[in-house]
Amino acid sequence: MARTKVKVVKEEDIMDFIFDLLTAPVLGPIRGVYWLAEKIAEVAEGELLDEDRVRGELLELQTRYDLGEVSEEEYEKQENTLVERLNAIREAKAERGRQ
Repeated sequence: MARTKVKVVKEEDIMDFIFDLLTAPVLGPIRGVYWLAEKIAEVAEGELLDEDRVRGELLELQTRYDLGEVSEEEYEKQENTLVERLNAIREAKAERGRQ
């Protein structure tokens, strides 16, 4: 004979469910916007902390310099900016790792 498991529902769980049900028309859209904002922040942070993207920009800059499309002065200026961004990304990732 198979035994059936019976789940005991606490009164607190019922009250939480009723509260969620009653406030859904008001809080539902707010929670949805909050969730969406979190997802957008995660994606934006991922792009800001993307070392490969900056390395790609460095490689593209090097190629443009080699082809003579960028002067040496402009190359050095942009290279310094990109290296600073790369270092800032690494520092930010190291800081996140410590937390």
